[in-house]
Amino acid sequence: MHLVIQIVIGGVIGWLAGGLMKTGGQMGILANVIVGIIGSWLGGWLAVKLGIVPQGGVGMFLVAVAGAVVLIAILKALKVFT
Repeated sequence: MHLVIQIVIGGVIGWLAGGLMKTGGQMGILANVIVGIIGSWLGGWLAVKLGIVPQGGVGMFLVAVAGAVVLIAILKALKVFT
């Protein structure tokens, strides 16, 4: 059940980040899930490096979305998304 929850939340995070970065129409469900999960990890890693400690579920969710936005920005710089 934990895996299903991760996939659903990863999809939501990827979808939100795609909307913020204007790539939502180019990414499908699978890409949203992958970007959301990897972006969540990236956001957590960056938060630790920057000394940011997210408080509660909302704080962790915002860090995850920020990480997904950073990941999409990197992918846009590499011309994966136009």
